[in-house]
Amino acid sequence: MSAMTDARETLNRLWKPGCDFLGSEVAILGGAMSWVSERNLVSAISNAGGFGVIACGAMTPERLEEEIVATQALTKRPFGVNLITMHPELERLVDVCVAHKVSHVVLAGGVPTSAIIKRVRDGGARAIGFAPALALGKRLVKLGIEALIIEGSEAGGHVGPVSLTVLAQEILPHIKDVPVFVAGGLGRGDAIVSYLEQGASGAQLGTIFAASEESIAHENFKKAFLRANARDAVTSVQLDEQFPVIPVRGLANAGSRGFLKHQAETIRTFQSGGVSKEDAQLSIEHFWAGALRRAVIEGDVENGSVMAGQSVGMVKEVRPVSEIIATLVEQAVEAIAKREDRVHASA
Repeated sequence: MSAMTDARETLNRLWKPGCDFLGSEVAILGGAMSWVSERNLVSAISNAGGFGVIACGAMTPERLEEEIVATQALTKRPFGVNLITMHPELERLVDVCVAHKVSHVVLAGGVPTSAIIKRVRDGGARAIGFAPALALGKRLVKLGIEALIIEGSEAGGHVGPVSLTVLAQEILPHIKDVPVFVAGGLGRGDAIVSYLEQGASGAQLGTIFAASEESIAHENFKKAFLRANARDAVTSVQLDEQFPVIPVRGLANAGSRGFLKHQAETIRTFQSGGVSKEDAQLSIEHFWAGALRRAVIEGDVENGSVMAGQSVGMVKEVRPVSEIIATLVEQAVEAIAKREDRVHASA
């Protein structure tokens, strides 16, 4: 047997728990990105052997149903739906997923209740949650979550404060009962292997797929990714702790600079008594309303929100999803083969 065949078998063994859990050929999930992770991209990822995930975001139950049905028309393979736990109609959204036999539901953006997890599982779907710390990961498993995603601050969109390197060391050695998928800053297969060897069951990638051929993102949006370096993907800045800003990672542009000015002006107005604290907070929160759609769909990458992870610096061309996944697998296999060579050479 050749070294590469051995390496491929090793990779298959390393992410088998993830593949078995997802029902996919490779344990690579697509990150759920609002406006981007819809029927076309989700079905392309699943059809290429990965696991696509619809980003429900602020969709109504009716709109989500439409998206699920449209995705099922494009792929016969499993895919998931990412639901935001703070959505006012969360129970109805879960019911829509269950009614249409969606195989996996990802509960994001907060700690799901045991009742919601039970609703997902009783309906026949698998429940996945996000763990930004070990204690929360253990708590979620006790509540009935069947798999965890640990996402580092390198990721695009809404992020926590801790890098994947640290989260992996904190969580992977201690959570063995359920599959754990790593996310944040991943753009190569060899990096995925390093986490599989630490005990991860697979990986979630977003940025690399947002710039794929099948992504419906505007050409301007994809071009912004191709031009960007890792350091261009920055988190939103909070000027005053009295007015909290949820950290979101995206490409620095006129919009992000305008947000700083808007915060400063709003805070000044509040301090001079021109506006109440509540109205000032709302004004700051509403600044980005519709900004992601402006960038992704309309192509306004200067004033819109161009959410991207730090792996954006590795996105050098717009490629088909199948090619992206094949490259990730190839890189992973090569990394394992090279490691074996080094180990035997030093023996």
